[in-house]
Order: sequence, then C-alpha cells, then structure tokens
Amino acid sequence: MEEIKDILAKKFQEIEKRIKLVIDQLSDDELIWRPNESSNSIASLIIHIEGNIGERISKGINKRDYIRHRDEEFEPTSKKKPELIEILEKSFCELIETIKGMTESLIFQTQIVRNKERTNLDVLLQCATHFSEHLGQILYIGKMIKNHDYISTSIPKKK
Repeated sequence: MEEIKDILAKKFQEIEKRIKLVIDQLSDDELIWRPNESSNSIASLIIHIEGNIGERISKGINKRDYIRHRDEEFEPTSKKKPELIEILEKSFCELIETIKGMTESLIFQTQIVRNKERTNLDVLLQCATHFSEHLGQILYIGKMIKNHDYISTSIPKKK
C-alpha cells in the first residue's frame, strides 16, 4: 500500500511542478488569456483544479465542509501570478499530504461522485487523469503564447 501511495504522491508532485514551470514563464495577462471564448485560461484551469481537490479530497476524503461553485471556476478571473501559485501550492499540498497519511481502510472507503459510489483510490486515480488532461491544456496554452520562447517542462534544455 505504501508503494501505491508513493506513486500517487509523486504523480501529483510532477503535475504541480510542471504547471508551476509554465506559470513561471508567463505574465499576469498571459495567465488569464484565453484562445477563444469557449476555451479556458490557465488561471481558470488552476481554479478548477482547486475546486476539484476541494470537492473530492477536502470534502470527499477528509470530510471537511466544502461548497463548490463549479460554474464560477470557469468565469474570467483577474487573479495574479502569486495568488495562482498560492492556490496551486495549497491545493496540491492538501492532496499530497492526504495521500501520504491515508490508511488502507481509508483508501478503500467510498464516496459518492456524480451519483456513483467510488473508492477513494478510484477518486485519486481519476483526479490524476483529470489533472493530467488539464496539464496538457496548460502546456499547450503556454506554448501558444510563448511560441519559440517556450521552455519545455519535461525535457531539460541543453546548455
């Protein structure tokens, strides 16, 4: 069980790190830029990930009070880079610390997600998939904005 927790924690650490590497390359205005009206900004995607962690982890696993306003997560925002980094770090910290502290019985406890009973392990795996999808969007938006100046988050740049 410790190996599964370690794999999950490392996956979420990698997702967080790569999002932060994109954020570091962009200005406040670039973080709220959207390719078009039906697409999300990087800022909105970060706020959406925070909402997902709040609902699935804070409320679903940790049994804390949390009221999610999902539609608001996708509305244009004026949050600045430091605030977005703080949101990201706080959310992922709770997620990773929750994983590290989970007992085997808690991993296999269930919660209701979209009217379906799921184990907390299944919820965590779904979060990893979901956040990876949004990481891809964030990477692509960053590359669209920076073009040739974009620095890859996965391949170290040659010196």
